[in-house]
Amino acid sequence: MSAIPGLAARPKTSGEAAESDALYESRQQIYPQSVSGPFRNIKWALLIVGMLIYYFLPFVRWDRGPEQPTQAVLVDLAHQRFFFFGITIWPQEVYYITGLLILASFTLFLMNAVAGRIWCGYLCPQTVWTDLFLLIERWTQGDRRDRMKKAKQPWNLETVVEAMLKHSLWLMIAWWTGGAWVLYFSDAPTMVKQLATFQAPAQAYIWILILTGSTYLLAGFAREQVCVYMCPWPRIQAALTDEWALNVTYRVDRGEPRGSAKKNKALRAAGEPAGDCVDCGMCVAVCPTGVDIRGGLNMGCIQCGLCIDACDNVMAKIGRPTRLIAYDTDENIRRRSIGLPALAPKIFRARTILYMALIVGVAGLMAFTLATRRSLGVDVMHDRNPIYVALSDGSLRNAYTVRILNQKGATRDFKLSLAGLPGARLEVQGSGNTADGVPITVAADQTLELRVLVTSPNGAKLPQSTPIQIVLTDVATGEVAKKADFFMSP
Repeated sequence: MSAIPGLAARPKTSGEAAESDALYESRQQIYPQSVSGPFRNIKWALLIVGMLIYYFLPFVRWDRGPEQPTQAVLVDLAHQRFFFFGITIWPQEVYYITGLLILASFTLFLMNAVAGRIWCGYLCPQTVWTDLFLLIERWTQGDRRDRMKKAKQPWNLETVVEAMLKHSLWLMIAWWTGGAWVLYFSDAPTMVKQLATFQAPAQAYIWILILTGSTYLLAGFAREQVCVYMCPWPRIQAALTDEWALNVTYRVDRGEPRGSAKKNKALRAAGEPAGDCVDCGMCVAVCPTGVDIRGGLNMGCIQCGLCIDACDNVMAKIGRPTRLIAYDTDENIRRRSIGLPALAPKIFRARTILYMALIVGVAGLMAFTLATRRSLGVDVMHDRNPIYVALSDGSLRNAYTVRILNQKGATRDFKLSLAGLPGARLEVQGSGNTADGVPITVAADQTLELRVLVTSPNGAKLPQSTPIQIVLTDVATGEVAKKADFFMSP
């Protein structure tokens, strides 16, 4: 590269040469400043609510009847069920989990279309736990200036004690985070007792260690590196946004040219151009990812709004209007740059209406299927080898594996019968048959697998494949489940 005319080339120092030759920029430690304001209060409120739900939800009880788990939210891996208050999801109903993931995706898309990375700034677990860890760091080691000053000083007794206290609290929260996670997979009070007496399964301790380590590392050390480098969402959301999405924005038309409060006040008195930005740097100091929002929208910005609070506090002190930094749209930035007035945000537009319709549609479909789903089920699998058996009296027999599902929390009596093949008889191997069907009893929340034989005296005269139905009827309520299959002939 050619040198700039008129400027003599300055030889690089060894440090500058090493930095210029490095493939990646070395990480600069970020020391976020504490700040107060409406957006900070919203973040605190969401943090408290989210933590309370995560840590204490496993202890909420829900009465499902006798011999049923009483934990409101439980992933019962041993019995392959998921309990959510009054809803029980079975493995064959995995489409409900798929529906929840689709709902979460569309909700994330809607949030992005309305206010950019608002999920990242307020609700993402990485942000929530990092905020909590930063709160502990400020409490033990002081605010931004104190931490920066201590980082440059040699270790002494005070800094060692503070660091030990900070990391002890971090590890305690990280351990509690991992411990709360395993409580969702077993009865919480029982698991707590087992963990305390070292009688819990080895898997529980392993997962607690894994989640303790990951929480301690990501929230205590990685922090903004997760948002900037590890998380894929900043790259994805750029393709989903538009000019009407609200993003944290520095209003250049108001802020520039920058200068001290006294200087800009004098310039305004003299009729000279002067901006409201006093170049105090508070917007950068409070940013958890170290972004200077005055340089424009940045991939590192998580849209948390803390820079808005910081700037509003400064504007209030110098007597200038607030919201020099605010949630704004690209369209309004463009309009102000050419002297046009800003427009009210368009929350309801084609993109957001489509996302809302999809969310309502998927949620409505899931609610309908939940409200109308049966509490019993039957599944049939035809034997493949042999497909049929010819008996000595000239009749044909087909064999099936029938699985009966009882999705209620009580033992139920069923009747298993056959439809679609006149003159044929159905029997459960080892149980015999009756004219009205075979009586079956299935325990609460259990599946029962049976070997069923269907015999037709006129089987040789039937088509090669005759449609039939295996019918399961609840004796007490009359609820019916059917499964279609075929009776095979030569």
